[in-house]
Amino acid sequence: ACVYLFTELSLIKVMVFGSWRERANHKLRIDYKLKRQDSTKTLLIKSEQLLRIEEHDFAIRPGFGGGAIPVGIDVQVESIDSISEVNMDFTMTLYLRHYWKDERLSFPSRTNLSRTFDSRLVKKIWVPDVFFVHSKRSFIHDTTTENIMLRVYPDGNILYSVRVTVTALCSMDFSSFPLDTQNCSLELESYAYNENDLMLYWKNGNDSLRIDEIVLSQFFIENIHASSGLAFYSSTGWYNRLFINFILRRHIFFFMLQTYFPTMLMVVLSWVSFWIDRRAVPARVSLGITTVLTMSTIITGVSSSMPQVSYVKAVDIYLWTSFLFVFLSVIEYAAVNYCTTLEEMRKLKGGKVSLTPFPKMTTTLTSDPLTTPTQSPDIRPMEGTRLRRRRSARQNVDLLVSHSYMIDSYSRLAFPLSYLLFNTIYWSLLYCEI
Repeated sequence: ACVYLFTELSLIKVMVFGSWRERANHKLRIDYKLKRQDSTKTLLIKSEQLLRIEEHDFAIRPGFGGGAIPVGIDVQVESIDSISEVNMDFTMTLYLRHYWKDERLSFPSRTNLSRTFDSRLVKKIWVPDVFFVHSKRSFIHDTTTENIMLRVYPDGNILYSVRVTVTALCSMDFSSFPLDTQNCSLELESYAYNENDLMLYWKNGNDSLRIDEIVLSQFFIENIHASSGLAFYSSTGWYNRLFINFILRRHIFFFMLQTYFPTMLMVVLSWVSFWIDRRAVPARVSLGITTVLTMSTIITGVSSSMPQVSYVKAVDIYLWTSFLFVFLSVIEYAAVNYCTTLEEMRKLKGGKVSLTPFPKMTTTLTSDPLTTPTQSPDIRPMEGTRLRRRRSARQNVDLLVSHSYMIDSYSRLAFPLSYLLFNTIYWSLLYCEI
């Protein structure tokens, strides 16, 4: 019985110990699996040890004390988000990539493969301090994480890429607006390091600038190219500067629909009053005032969407000349109405009303210059003398007053021909400048 009891206890002990050991091994496997899944921090520490970040002072540029460090740049333009004429600026989203060599970050590698890191390691090493000249606003995208990439090669070559949106100044010339062509540029430069410490250059020459297919609402991109130069500051010296130049040509079809065609229609509408009876005062006055107010609204709308420049734009010349034609059509009816009133008053008074209080004087030709016309009213001209009868200005006015309907007749032809001549000259000169 004792032997049997001892055997049973031994079996129970083995079973309990085996079950505990199995649970312990399963827990170790789970902990090891979790540790492998959450190994980001461990890998980062290993990478910092591999790159020997703690052994160097990365507040100092590579090759300090020697020549200028070359930093190559290439840009891929993702989009041109907006172009504002009122603020004279443009907004662009691009990928900005930097290339340089820092031997302090070299590491041994049998496969010669690079290592890629995010923004956490960027804050611990030296990177070029490139900024955008004449920029108003700029930011690095951070959705879903900061759009920053750092790639380190075993020999110390580094690729540093950021995705950034920048709003920069563009000095625009609106002399030929809306058939204008604008030259804008985005300028890159090192903020702290002059040409003796940092040499900024395009990585692949003209091929360093790439652009995706971009369609703009009001502009067509004629050309985009890269260039470089130097900038001088009196207190710090010369700096390398890179330029992203692009030429924008404006589409005119939008302005033809919104500005030019309505203006032409208003001018033609003002000519309708020439065919309305001159005695229909309410109809002609209301038509003239309506066209004048409409032209004022068009001019105000165009001016509100443009910057307040001190020179005359091409669209201003067209709008104000058209406004002058509309205004003259109103003045024309004022002259017709005045002449018609005088004509009716003359008919009522038997033709005794005259425009001036002076009596009529008949001019005769005399041989003696000291003789007045009243002293020799019957003297005839000598043989061989040629008479030229000239109608005086007062007689022309009298003729116009007595035939006031002729003003409308002449205006029906003079106004359209003048406006047609103006349009021919205007568009010819505008396209010649382009």
